[in-house]
Amino acid sequence: MDFVLALHSHLPYVLNHGRWPHGSDWLCEAALDSYLPLLEQLQELAAPPHDTRAPVTIGFTPVLANQLASPAFAQELEAFFDQREAVCREAPAALAATGDAALLPLVDYWKARLSRLRKLFQSVDRDIVAAFRRLQDDGHLEIIGSAATHGYLPLLARDESVQLQLTVGRSEHRRLFGRDPVGCWLPECAYRPRAGKRRGIEDHLAAAGFRYFFTDAHLARAGTPLGMYAEIPLGAERFDAERHDASSKPAAAAVRSPYQAYRVTPPRAKRSVATLVRDPRSSMQVWSRHQGYPGDEWYLEFHKIRWPGGLKLWRVTGPDVDLGAKRPYDPAAARGRAGDHARHFAHLLAEIAAAPAAGGAKAAGVVVAPFDTELFGHWWFEGVDFLAAVYRELRYHPRIRAVTASQHLADHPPRVGLRLAEGSWGVNGDHTMWLNDRTAWTWPRLRALEGAFWKAAPAALASPGARPVLAQAARELLLAQASDWQFMISTGAVPDYAERRFKLHCDDAERLVAALTSGSAGGGGVALAAELERRDGLFPNVLDAVAEVLGD
Repeated sequence: MDFVLALHSHLPYVLNHGRWPHGSDWLCEAALDSYLPLLEQLQELAAPPHDTRAPVTIGFTPVLANQLASPAFAQELEAFFDQREAVCREAPAALAATGDAALLPLVDYWKARLSRLRKLFQSVDRDIVAAFRRLQDDGHLEIIGSAATHGYLPLLARDESVQLQLTVGRSEHRRLFGRDPVGCWLPECAYRPRAGKRRGIEDHLAAAGFRYFFTDAHLARAGTPLGMYAEIPLGAERFDAERHDASSKPAAAAVRSPYQAYRVTPPRAKRSVATLVRDPRSSMQVWSRHQGYPGDEWYLEFHKIRWPGGLKLWRVTGPDVDLGAKRPYDPAAARGRAGDHARHFAHLLAEIAAAPAAGGAKAAGVVVAPFDTELFGHWWFEGVDFLAAVYRELRYHPRIRAVTASQHLADHPPRVGLRLAEGSWGVNGDHTMWLNDRTAWTWPRLRALEGAFWKAAPAALASPGARPVLAQAARELLLAQASDWQFMISTGAVPDYAERRFKLHCDDAERLVAALTSGSAGGGGVALAAELERRDGLFPNVLDAVAEVLGD
């Protein structure tokens, strides 16, 4: 039976929008906690004498990849390293003054870790995207695509907007990773079937050249919604947000197996699209902070942080232990627990493969475990070590074959068709995390903006003087469509920031579209576009995508 680990890497566009707490520090934190440690482990697994196969299927949203590839990000991360190393230099005296000298060995641990990861960053020429691309080109992993800015596709008002998100996503993937993506991570795993004159998400994927995507089990009626682990974004704002581990809806009986891929386009479709289904059992083992591995007493405590400085020096200790009673972190013990949990997870995969529900481990079966990349390293500090240990353990389980998603589909083309239900992998398994009383006001504004943009686009595309204005209007429209803004508003953690960013990009897109429709694009419109491009200068080929959507 095959095993596919799928990781989804995403952050909204924060470069040139401040530093702390929701600006570039947010991005640097994810790179330091998750992306660099994962790169380190994958390089180690691929190198002699290990030569351990770790065929991860990993995605970087185009908006994230643009930031990671930016020279501005490299400068920000170097400054972030400087700040963290300064904290470590100042910590010993501060700990001694407060009677916490017993924690001094942990300061040395953080100093060594920072030094090691900084050397790794510099060894890959400060280009994380290029480093993952080399692993891809050497055949160690698969990199999949996504929508440009993680727009919530089912709720976008126009098919042209859905297609622009995916077309930009494909072209940016080709530019940054050197090849067209085969798979697509749908933002929030959100899906909408065909309805009336509107195409289904699978139709848009096929038109953009994607061949498969991942779906949550309940959309295939193969399980109940699990929800997302820690339904909140990265950063300090996570601390007080409400979290959900499961749906509040009543459980529905599974009628289809999650252990096979399905075809979601008609049998005679010109371009076939498949879906791989999230396995509830293995996912819950990692996803749940209550029932899964991350809550183990030996792991690093996420919430207790020493201020000033921000060092994490304590362990979980227990599920109901007050922050004041947390005990000092023990890195060696935590690594040992990660190894224990990896062995348990490998045995769990073997149990699933042998169970009748999996078809008795038929060769065509597959266990799909999709997660947010940032869960590993950032939220669950030892998670990256756990993933590496899982691949090492699978060497002792010959009935489980670790593969990329594309490899599984190439070896076992799906023969069974399936009509998915509408929904997402969010709370309740539907759209309510993004469309509710707190976010309803955002959608009419986006709808009007989409209509105005696509009305102005054909004439602007044909006018050389208007093209720079149209290009920046497209960027601002895409940024306004990011699902992150509604998500942050819904969690109640940082609604002011999310509302401000949403309104900012809508305001700027509306000003640019107004310049196009009023005939002033060649004057003030061009100057405005140039000013905004200095701030939001991602997606250099966005006009080509607009032209493709319009059929020009």
